Amino acid sequence: MNVTTTAIPGVLILEPRIFEDSRGHFFESFNHTAFEKALGEPVSFVQDNQSFSRARVLRGLHYQVDRPQGKLVRAVRGSIWDVAVDIRPDSPAFGTWVACDISAENRRQLWVPAGLAHGFLVLSESAEVLYKTTDYYSPPGERCIVWNDPELAIEWPLTAEPVVSAKDQQGLSFAEAVPRVQA
Repeated sequence: MNVTTTAIPGVLILEPRIFEDSRGHFFESFNHTAFEKALGEPVSFVQDNQSFSRARVLRGLHYQVDRPQGKLVRAVRGSIWDVAVDIRPDSPAFGTWVACDISAENRRQLWVPAGLAHGFLVLSESAEVLYKTTDYYSPPGERCIVWNDPELAIEWPLTAEPVVSAKDQQGLSFAEAVPRVQA
């Protein structure tokens, strides 16, 4: 597995070794030992999620305050622009974002540690996204930062207005959602 670090501490881009021949291909989409070695710490997944989205759907930026989730994200069909935003007040990367093109073709995965906000934009006609989480979904703790917050200034690769759920349109600004704790 090839592991690429990003500008946000803990956020990793993972690319599996792919074995291809005339019959097709094979790769390990997840290996617990290799994943923990890449992270440098133990991790335990408790839930697998799958979403289907049509072209230009933008989901996020989601996070949970009571049960923060680490997420290992991959696309099994189509292509997405996957975004992680550091909302950890004590992080040197607080308020920054990183993004990665993830597709069924490139087989990349993005590791988004617990304590970050996450969202994605569908770049293809549709996409199916799978992600493992380190904690369970908690509706009372669910929060959303509006996708187009000017302070974050995420460079979404938009070719037209995105399709955003009513709930996500009501997301808070970054400043409202996660004020930095001053010591």
